[in-house]
Amino acid sequence: VRPQGEQRAVNVKTQVYPGFPTDLQQPMTALLCMANGTSTVCETIFEQRFKHLDELRRMGARIKLVDRTVLIEGVRELYGAPVTVTDLRAGAALMLAGMLAMGETILQDPAGHIERGYQDLPEKLRTLGAEIERIEDYAMAGT
Repeated sequence: VRPQGEQRAVNVKTQVYPGFPTDLQQPMTALLCMANGTSTVCETIFEQRFKHLDELRRMGARIKLVDRTVLIEGVRELYGAPVTVTDLRAGAALMLAGMLAMGETILQDPAGHIERGYQDLPEKLRTLGAEIERIEDYAMAGT
């Protein structure tokens, strides 16, 4: 998938099928960090799916949580940082943000969420052109 120009802000609300899936809320939040404008992501299904926001902020994201809605003001760049994976979908979101970020991002995943949830994800991403490597047990790095 290649963008057709600038990514624009959108408003997303998770819903049961056939609506926007809650499993994509965290990765979508990461993508919207670099969209032009202010986006909102409203989580209507799971209350506790926001642990990744602090980690995205460490990378330069401008995010505010109000009740169950994330307000995201798009930035020009995210910056690599060491971040901690708190659950499976947060791991996907942080890996995506790390690939978008300038510099090196180190994902610390002590519980192994990514490896348990996604079979050989770093290798699959490498085949798509990502610079990513596993550097120790339950930790991955990418630039």
